[in-house]
Order: sequence, then C-alpha cells, then structure tokens
Amino acid sequence: MIDHIVLVKFGESTTQEQLSEVVARFKALKPHLTGIVDLQAGLNFSEKNQGYQVVLSVRFEDRAALEAYGPNPQHQEVAAYIREVGRVDSIVVDIEI
Repeated sequence: MIDHIVLVKFGESTTQEQLSEVVARFKALKPHLTGIVDLQAGLNFSEKNQGYQVVLSVRFEDRAALEAYGPNPQHQEVAAYIREVGRVDSIVVDIEI
C-alpha cells in the first residue's frame, strides 16, 4: 500500500470558506478514484503548521492506483480550484507501507 500525503499552503487572500471548500472537494474525490483504501482531508490546526492550512491523506492499494490519481479528471478539477483560490505551495509525501 501507498500513503500519499499532501500539505497545501494558501495566500493571505484565501478565505476560511475557500479553505473549507478545498477540504470538501478533496473528500468528494473518493468515489471517483480507483484503488483507494482510505481518504482523509481537513484543516491543519497545529501551531507548528508553517503556514500549511490544508492536509490530504490518501491510502492507495498500490503504486498503479497512485499513478492513476494524478491525471484523473476529478482530481485535476480540484487542483485547478486550489490554484484559483490562491495556492502558494504544497508538499507531497509518498511512502510505501
């Protein structure tokens, strides 16, 4: 299995409502993806967040499922929305478990 973890940082103009919408759109991806074991998304409340406000964690069955995720049209729509509302940076971590 593969754990795919994404931390996203947004600009100062991004509203709390937009951040919540990003989380909702991440969660809505689950039925549109194959090879998903689990998907979690939420707002980062850690005091050590270094400005990364949104977290996505997806557990895939295997690397093939992870590779299919990137070009998935629904995933691409969420990525476009994230850029639209002010994405500044993101960190992606993929580990085999």
